[in-house]
Amino acid sequence: DLEPYLGLHYPATDIPQASRFLFMKNRVRMICDCRAIPVKVIQDRELRQPLSLAGSTLRAPHGCHSQYMANMGSAASLVMAVLVNDNEEGSSSRSHKPKPRKLWGLVVCHHTNPRAVAFSLRSACEFLMQVFGLQLNMEVELAAQMREKHILRTQTLLCDMLLRDAPIGIVSESPNIMDLVKCDGAALYYGKKFWLLGTTPTEPQIRDLAEWLLDVHRDSTGLSTDSLADAGYPGAAALGDAVCGMAAAKITSRDFLFWFRSHTAKEIKWGGAKHDPEDRDDGRKMHPRSSFKAFLEVVKRRSLPWEDVEMDAIHSLQLILRGSFQDIDDSDTKTMIHARLNDLKLQGMDELSTVANEMVRLIETATAPIFAVDAGGFINGWNAKIAELTGLSVEEAMNRSLVGDLVVEDSAEIVERLLCLALQ
Repeated sequence: DLEPYLGLHYPATDIPQASRFLFMKNRVRMICDCRAIPVKVIQDRELRQPLSLAGSTLRAPHGCHSQYMANMGSAASLVMAVLVNDNEEGSSSRSHKPKPRKLWGLVVCHHTNPRAVAFSLRSACEFLMQVFGLQLNMEVELAAQMREKHILRTQTLLCDMLLRDAPIGIVSESPNIMDLVKCDGAALYYGKKFWLLGTTPTEPQIRDLAEWLLDVHRDSTGLSTDSLADAGYPGAAALGDAVCGMAAAKITSRDFLFWFRSHTAKEIKWGGAKHDPEDRDDGRKMHPRSSFKAFLEVVKRRSLPWEDVEMDAIHSLQLILRGSFQDIDDSDTKTMIHARLNDLKLQGMDELSTVANEMVRLIETATAPIFAVDAGGFINGWNAKIAELTGLSVEEAMNRSLVGDLVVEDSAEIVERLLCLALQ
């Protein structure tokens, strides 16, 4: 009998990219006998295009794969593909076109002796995989929707705190920034003061983290990593297992919000070869694995990775906080924020998410220069592109008068007239 495979992990490179493409086209692949001598296919010379056997059941396995199966002790196999919707492609939910699909996994059946599976049974297996894929897709999408709903609800409550109270409320009240994303601790470092929640580094260590970010990542608005050691932070060893992963968001020129994650010590039992992230598919030559002896790898000093939806939530909150933390005691600024958000008439989480994401998209990632001014003509928005074109950083431009400080005297009258028309 074959050795049990339960709990074993195999390197991603064991399934080359070309094979994954074939499984998207032909979802059930049967190899009756990997030791059978392949029959050469002779193509008519009049055919201009090479003959494709991608959908053929009789297609012989690649010599590398035959050797792979022989080394594993398997003579026959039946492989069934599990496909789910590829939500990363960004297809619109309003579109009537079918969503793109991606290969989620494979169900592999092995036999030590040559064995052929009847067409009717293979068809039943393919139907079963389609049903399983639909159910799996529903579970994945439901989990993602629940996670996004929680994040949007928390964003709404945190933004409401910013309007009703001082921004410090997002770390002193409930819910707080720890509820925004899954983490073990969070911290606000503002004005050389500290507000700590949950499991965090000490105050001197947080100050050191902020100085390291300002020194090494001075041109960035933040950083996310599942391993501070791999990110190059010199003090990672002193933090121990309590703090391994970190997401940081810069809210002023020298102040930060932090989220921390503890390590997730996990054991990975590899089925013969450890997965090396540097491994890549070699389209010209493939090598069958010679050893399938299982060994154990213990992963330490690494947290759960930060998901895209979590980083989007952090960036949205960061954008809103930048204005609030500029003048924490300026009542006129708070009144302006109240009036602006009241004009938007945000009536639910969907509207808030749309506005926040649109602000992030326009201001942070726009390739065109974009700036914003308040009712008094003072700059309160300055994206990276306009900073590049003018040579003025965000810190240098914020809160300066557009007409009085930045526009040349010859054009001041025209710009002031246009600005008055725009602000009416």
